[in-house]
Amino acid sequence: MTLRWLVATLHLLVLPLGLGAIFTRARGLAGVRQNHALGRVFAADNLWGIAAVLWIATGLWRAFGGLEKGTAYYLHDHAFVVKMGLLIVILLLEIWPMSTVIRWRIHARRGSAVDVRVAPLLARVSYAQAGLVILMVFAATAVARGYFY
Repeated sequence: MTLRWLVATLHLLVLPLGLGAIFTRARGLAGVRQNHALGRVFAADNLWGIAAVLWIATGLWRAFGGLEKGTAYYLHDHAFVVKMGLLIVILLLEIWPMSTVIRWRIHARRGSAVDVRVAPLLARVSYAQAGLVILMVFAATAVARGYFY
């Protein structure tokens, strides 16, 4: 019972970290004009990555590790399926920003110039991901209350 409560608490506490990080990354990307402005983007991207790992790990543990209502419950809950669909979209959208920011980090460490022309487009992707995280919260609360089961 205590483990179930602690894992659920961690899963929920990561929400403000992840949402704040992706929003901060989006704002940072929208304002990037030169290499020296990338520090904020890199820091926010790190927090976004940490939040994603914690969300996925605790979420999988809760849904499929026997801590909550059971795998059968979740797999038959329409809101849970929507929530997982939103997660997949977020992860697919993350491929481009993640690979780009990794390349930028490599160039920045080498002291090379970073081509930040795509930063405004990556900012839009990040804003979209923030919106999808909010929609996931709606789906999660529907799952918790048994709506759409």
